[in-house]
Amino acid sequence: MVQIVGAPVQAEPGESGHDWAADCRQFAVRVLRGIGQVTFLPRALSGALFAAALFAAGWQYGVYGVGGAAVGTGVAWLLGVEPERLAQGLEGFNACLVGVSCAVFLGAGRATTVVVALVGCAVVTVVTAAAGRAFGAWGLPALTLPFCAVATAVTLGAAPAPTAQAARAAAGVEVELADVVRGFLAGFGQIFLMPQWYAGAFVLAGLLVAGPRVAGVACLGNAAGMAVAWALGVPAAHLGDGTSGYNAALVALALCGVFLAGGVRTLLYALLGAVVATAVAPTLGGHVLTWPFVLTTLVFLAGARSFPRLTAPPSRT
Repeated sequence: MVQIVGAPVQAEPGESGHDWAADCRQFAVRVLRGIGQVTFLPRALSGALFAAALFAAGWQYGVYGVGGAAVGTGVAWLLGVEPERLAQGLEGFNACLVGVSCAVFLGAGRATTVVVALVGCAVVTVVTAAAGRAFGAWGLPALTLPFCAVATAVTLGAAPAPTAQAARAAAGVEVELADVVRGFLAGFGQIFLMPQWYAGAFVLAGLLVAGPRVAGVACLGNAAGMAVAWALGVPAAHLGDGTSGYNAALVALALCGVFLAGGVRTLLYALLGAVVATAVAPTLGGHVLTWPFVLTTLVFLAGARSFPRLTAPPSRT
């Protein structure tokens, strides 16, 4: 992902080879930035709050998430990835999500899950490089496609997620205010596969660290996703667990302020993308992960090249 707010992140000086404390601090900052990059934020404080969200949901999830980001960052460093990518945390976010997905879908307490997570976090580094080369030729970002690819392979052996049709058959569509509030916060937690509203509150706090505009765009995307899901008849249980809004929030962030300059036109374009991602999600079946976000964002970014008013640099007046 990319840096969108704050002062440009400078690559840290090369490892001195003798100051282990400084090396460890540098590595820790890179890992936290990697966790922050799940929502395009190369900020250690945002990453720390996102890590807190995982630990709030369960200490195992925190260990798998932070450990995954550390493994991905470490493997990339061993393979000689550009220092700037390491400094901005661009080698940690896919691995973080792979680690969490292993804990969620395979069971955090199993020894085999630890092994699969370690291998998956190393493999996703290679997939990230390959996807970056492939999509870079088209001028498009890989986003969380490496995570989706590896996690989908991992979850082939896990129990399938209930389909939207089965969920509708098992629950009604009557929605109460408590479902909306809980689902809105849980939507942010679901970015990290966590359905708890309090985990989502930590993620929202991490977005607020980047500024009210960033958090506002994410909130609008989340709300748009929930509204579309409700209109499509998604049951109250699915609105309450946050699965209706997280892909929409990521699409909104990507299309308004990250890959396209922030503005009224791009915000409307981003919200349209959020609507599409929400509508597409039920058609994917099984474990949806962030596939709707990836597919929708890539299509909308490619399409934006034909719309000069979306791709023009922001006015300086």
